[in-house]
Order: sequence, then C-alpha cells, then structure tokens
Amino acid sequence: MNENIFDKLDFGPLRPLLDNDDITDISYCNGGQIWIRSLSQGSIRVEVPGCTPEFMEKLAFQCSNVMGTTFNNAKPFLDAESSELRLNFVHPSIATNGIACVIRKTPAKIRLKKEKLLAEDYFTADIHDLLMKCVEGHCNIIVSGETGSGKTEFVKYLASHIKETEKIITIEDTLELHLDKIFPTRDIVAMKTNNVASYSDVLVTCMRQNPKWILLSEVRSAEAVTAVRNSISSGHNILSTIHADKASAIPYRLYSLLETDIDVDQFLNTIYRYVQIGVHIKAYYSKKYGKFHREVDEVVEFYVDEDNKPVCHTLYRKLYDMDPIMSRPSKHLVEYLENQNLNIDDILAHLPDVDIEKVIEENESKRFAEASQKAESETGPSEEKSNALNNALNGGTMEEKAVAGTENIPATNINLASENSSLNSSVNVDAQSAAQVNIPSNAQTSNIQVPVMPQIDASNVMQNMSNGG
Repeated sequence: MNENIFDKLDFGPLRPLLDNDDITDISYCNGGQIWIRSLSQGSIRVEVPGCTPEFMEKLAFQCSNVMGTTFNNAKPFLDAESSELRLNFVHPSIATNGIACVIRKTPAKIRLKKEKLLAEDYFTADIHDLLMKCVEGHCNIIVSGETGSGKTEFVKYLASHIKETEKIITIEDTLELHLDKIFPTRDIVAMKTNNVASYSDVLVTCMRQNPKWILLSEVRSAEAVTAVRNSISSGHNILSTIHADKASAIPYRLYSLLETDIDVDQFLNTIYRYVQIGVHIKAYYSKKYGKFHREVDEVVEFYVDEDNKPVCHTLYRKLYDMDPIMSRPSKHLVEYLENQNLNIDDILAHLPDVDIEKVIEENESKRFAEASQKAESETGPSEEKSNALNNALNGGTMEEKAVAGTENIPATNINLASENSSLNSSVNVDAQSAAQVNIPSNAQTSNIQVPVMPQIDASNVMQNMSNGG
C-alpha cells in the first residue's frame, strides 16, 4: 500500500494527532477511549471530539475498500501500512467492547541526533563514541527493550553511521526502518516478508544480493532467530532488536524463541562468539526531567574466552538515581576492532578498568549501611534506654539505672539453704518485686542481698557460699 492510497482516507478528527511529531502511537478502544504514546509524555489518555465508534467503523471500511478486501464478521482483522503509517483494526464481533484500532507512526526520518541524546542524558559521550566505533568496525549489535522504548529508532541511528559504500539489506515483516527513503542515494534494498516469502526465503535471496549489513527490524520468532544465526555465522553483519529485560539476557532470549531441542550450550556459544555488543534501552516517566524519558541503561560485550566459555562483560550500567558506570572493553573487543583497522586508544584513555558488577554491589552495600545508620539515629533515644535497662537489671551503675528508670527497684531477698538442701537449678526474678525462694524448715539459712537480674543460677550461689562467700 503506498502513500497515495492513504491520502484518500479521511482521518477526520484524528488528523491533528497524526500531524503531531511528538506522538508515535494512537490507540482507540473500549467504546471511545483514545490513548496516545508520545515521546515527551509517554502513554496518556486524550479527548478527541467527533472520534466516535461510528467514525472509526467508517474509517475501517474506507481502508478495506482501498485495499480491495473486506472487514466484517467473516474477516474481523484488518492490517494496512504505508511508508509512514501502520493501521490495525479489530471488528466488534471479536472486540466485544467495541471496534479497536491502533495507528503506529513510522516516519521515514531519523529522530535521534548526538547533541540531543547527550543533552537529554540518553547515555554518556564515551559510550556513544564506543558504539559508533563498533558500527564502524562491523560489530554485530542487538538492541533490547520493552515495547515503545525506542529500539527501532536507536537501530536507525546506528545504521546512519554505516559507511556509505557498504550495501545494506533490510528484512522486515512490518515496515519501520525506511532506510531506503531516508538515504535514497545509497545502496539499500528493502525486503518485506509475507505469506508467500518467509524469513528463510528472503534470507536466501538476501545472501545472493551480496550485502555487507543485514538489518532485521525485530527478532520475534524462531524463523527470525534462525535468520540471525545464519547471517552472523556466514560473515555478514547485523543490526536488530529484540524484547528482553536486560542486555545480558539477549542470548537466552534468542534461545527461548527457537522452540526446538537444539543444544543450549552450542547455541549460546554461537551467539557469544558472533554477536559482539548488546544494548538495553529503558523508557519511563522521570520525575527528575518531568517528562517521559528514554535512556541506554546497559551495554554489554559478548565473547568466548580461551577456555571456550561464553562471557558477558558489562561495559556500561545506569541504575536509578545513580551516575553511569563504565568499564574498559576486554582485549577481545579491542583486538576485533584493531583487525578492522580501528584504534580506540583515545576512548580507552577515559575508561577505568573496573568490574562494574562489583562496583554496583559495593555501592548498594554502602547505601544500605547509610540507610541503616540513619534509621538507628532516628530511633536512638529508645534504643539507648533499652540498653541501659538491660545493663541496670544486670547490676549496672547508678547512672545506667537512672537512664533506665530502675534506681528505686529494691534488692532481691533470697534465702539460700545449706549444701545439703536441694534447689531448682535457676530462679526467674521479677524486676518489679523481690523474689522469694522457700527453704526447708530444718536447713541453715543466710540472707544475701543480690542486685536484681533476669535469672539467678542457684547452684553457683551455693558453691560461692560453700567457699566462704
């Protein structure tokens, strides 16, 4: 579907939202609610007068007519896309609370610029320069993140730094990259999979086109994972995205998508050996910036060491409310870039040789200790009194008794029998009154005053008496 066909559609009250460059997604659902996702505010609900269920059904029928298909109970799903828009409709026979529609804007332009990224704390200048060197040095890079975090936009930004003389082929199931339109004079082939041509079919043809770079818009199926593995193992370079909760989990996420019984160690070794860099992007509403904020929060390096063990080395971490931490790349990445005739000594000069995970652990321990110290200072008076009470009840000084409020507690009277008498091994003493131990009438007794204490061991007292105490 081309842009001229979309020009024939009447978007009516939705047109202002489509013309707003800050808005990336428009969702209509639940009998008239409209939710938008914007670059500055994230996901919010808006009111659009005139955007009724009847209007949305009319828009869906317009779209189905120009596409030469139908939209009814028999065909309840409708998809359409152009160079800058992608529409999806769900018929009310399936969406029981009313017709549902999502419009995603995929503009043929690169929104990200270095100056803007650094000004908005997207990442630091050092990690930016290192990533650009990795692109120049033909590293395979996979970008992870949640839906709407900006993975595709970042891949487009990385792709904009590929040398103009290197051929690029994009493989997508939905059009999002648009590199052929962004760089109309470059050697770029845009391929799209469909019901006739699968990822595997397109990849075979792609190899015959002799590309230097293969860009997969997103890895979300076993077929796409196979395409990634075959591409990197055949010597081609890739840029792609995937849904993962952190960069270090990318290899395992790829394996989980395979849905096969292939040996996990063999598969992971292949990924760690041929994918050099993993990047994770996080998007959230920031109180600090007062808007929806995107940032690179993790960059890792994958390699297989001399013992043939897969290693994930963290190059960059950004934790909440903490300054970013960077570490020097391993010798494997440095040597890889040197083999591509690239020298990164100027970048390495700014980077410390530290274990980021260890630094993070130490920082967390320090913050926990500070929090504990603060809590102790806030509860200090009651804790002091508690300690003084314990000391006072165990024969403490008058000052300790004064703090504990026990200076007027009387001493405990204990009648002790002679050595021939039998006593319980211990006697519990009430701190508020004297404790009395009954002695047989025929025993010799002595009255001894003892400071009040939680427990009295009678056997020890008897031994002291026998020794002349």
